Amino acid sequence: MFTLMIFVFIIGYAAIALEHPLKVNKSATALLLAVVLWVLFVIGGEGILVSNTGFQEYLLKNPDGSFLDWLSHHALLEHLGEISEILFFLLGAMTIVELVDSHEGFRIITDKITTRNKVKLLWVISIITFFLSAVLDNLTTSIVMIALLRKLISDKKERWFYAGMVIIAANSGGAFSPIGDVTTIMLWIGGHVTTVNIIVKTFIPSVLSMVVPLALLSFSMKGELQKISQKVDEHKHDPTSSFERNLVFYLGVGSLLFVPIFKTITHLPPYIGILLGLSVLWIVTEIMHKSKNEEFKSKVTVAHVLRKVDTPSVLFFLGILLAVSALQTVGHLDLLAKTLDKHVGNLYVINVIIGILSAVVDNVPLVAGAMGMYQNTFVPDHYFWEMLAYCAGTGGSILIIGSAAGVAVMGMEKIDFIWYLKKISIWALIGYLTGSLAYWVMSVSIFHA
Repeated sequence: MFTLMIFVFIIGYAAIALEHPLKVNKSATALLLAVVLWVLFVIGGEGILVSNTGFQEYLLKNPDGSFLDWLSHHALLEHLGEISEILFFLLGAMTIVELVDSHEGFRIITDKITTRNKVKLLWVISIITFFLSAVLDNLTTSIVMIALLRKLISDKKERWFYAGMVIIAANSGGAFSPIGDVTTIMLWIGGHVTTVNIIVKTFIPSVLSMVVPLALLSFSMKGELQKISQKVDEHKHDPTSSFERNLVFYLGVGSLLFVPIFKTITHLPPYIGILLGLSVLWIVTEIMHKSKNEEFKSKVTVAHVLRKVDTPSVLFFLGILLAVSALQTVGHLDLLAKTLDKHVGNLYVINVIIGILSAVVDNVPLVAGAMGMYQNTFVPDHYFWEMLAYCAGTGGSILIIGSAAGVAVMGMEKIDFIWYLKKISIWALIGYLTGSLAYWVMSVSIFHA
């Protein structure tokens, strides 16, 4: 059953990748994959666990408990709780962005981006994304930037190239900041890295992981972008005023920026902060539009915006993370980490491999596994932890479903997995390896690790 779970995961992953040829929605496949893996886990029973420490600890606290009790009411619920934090954060952020968009708030930025040159716009968008993701996080930033791209580029396929670069830039920007990515947050909160050290030692590799694919993609782009027709907004009979646009934009962006501050002050998870921002924005817009006609209110209220949120993508996220959590609970990922340690040995190479694997398997359990393995081996700010933050953060760009940012963009833009694999993955891989090499050179020659 242990081996069968791996086989089923590979088949399910292939079906997700071949969504368009198979004409089966990836969300349906991901949900089915998750259910099948957990069912196989139940059938396999305690015997397939690589380590039953968690189950034994549960029995000490609950002497009358059984394997099924632990699996259903502890292990599964624990993973579901962690996944729900991400899903509610995603829902909150997407709703805020859609609300700002429905009020034409992004015109404040798009009106200032006047260049129609494809290459210049690619660099502008990528640089903004890179630094914004370090302040917010890669998931929120990618959602905001896709909303901006929709206002700047009308052609869907052309916009996909920019969206691909947004994924790379968001993951690169999140990797050098202690609050820019879930994995760096884990390492930071766990005391393995400190704020100044992680920025100093991973900033240049992170920049290279973005600039290299950005430069390579620039060579394939020529000419000017077509102007977006003004007819798009003609159906809006009651356009928002300048005051309303500004208020919703700054309140929306302020809500997103406030999330890491809220987390630092209260120590509550980020999704609580995003729900706070959404609730405030919801109340403000309800009061602001209370005297407007029903036709206008039906287009700009949160109730309307919630209908536009891409629910299938949220369910895809739920499915793929639940599937990976099944492998994590059984011990597949821990066994993988130990195998790497035994047969590879070199810590730099191990991190590079972990980064590449994070494009296939969610980087959170991979980093969690590495933290568990080396918890008492390396001191804080050891080069292993810093390179792990870089590799796990940027490696996910190699495949579109390798990061939260990629999954969000895939859902919003309906980007095909195979298209991304053909057009973006090779450049993301080259950038990732360049940054990894740069980290190794800096670590050996400058920091003498």
